[in-house]
Amino acid sequence: MDSPIAVIGGNGRIGRLVVDKLLDRGERVRVLGRGPRAARRAGEVEYFRADVRDPGTLAAPLAGLSALVFSVEPGTSDSGPDSPEATMHRGVLSALAAATADGSRPHVALVSQIYVTRKSHSMNSYGRLLDWRLAGEDAVRGSGLPYTVVRPSWLTDRHAAGSQVRLEQGDTGEGKICRDDVAEALVNALYLPEGSGLTFEIYNESGSAASDWPRLFGALRHDSAAVAR
Repeated sequence: MDSPIAVIGGNGRIGRLVVDKLLDRGERVRVLGRGPRAARRAGEVEYFRADVRDPGTLAAPLAGLSALVFSVEPGTSDSGPDSPEATMHRGVLSALAAATADGSRPHVALVSQIYVTRKSHSMNSYGRLLDWRLAGEDAVRGSGLPYTVVRPSWLTDRHAAGSQVRLEQGDTGEGKICRDDVAEALVNALYLPEGSGLTFEIYNESGSAASDWPRLFGALRHDSAAVAR
């Protein structure tokens, strides 16, 4: 891409995979994180100490982007800086504002999760985690920017449920997904027109590894209120 790609949470377990895949494509990558810089291939990444809960730290690293990947740990407190509201709603809003302040229109890829529409699920007892994740999704969908919202199922480091990728919509499923496949979905969505304007869940199942991302994305419906919720 002509302009840099920023990965918020680029030191995290999914974020690191996304960064490496972007570097393999020859992209200029900006990593935004709250902690110390993680090891990287020298000279290929700009690292910024930044926090989505502090909008002032986002202006410089999110200026002039071609794409933005948001992969942030939400926190589970009922209120305050470690609440899902602070990270997954207000944090998303702050990132969108910073990324568009100079007139840029980056493609935004947001990592959410399954269960966000199932308010009675026990995960929602942790700071209304599901409600605030859904609010962050809605902010991205309503931003007017090109976007992709990815809802991973239970995350694994290996293909515990199989190597094939299954994409669904409607948030009714259960299952597991390897983090590497989530990263593949995020990165491919930035490049493929079929991946834009979608909200979907992602699972592993028995079968061969995914390679035909245009087909996987193309089989989905572009977002409407019925699909998103």
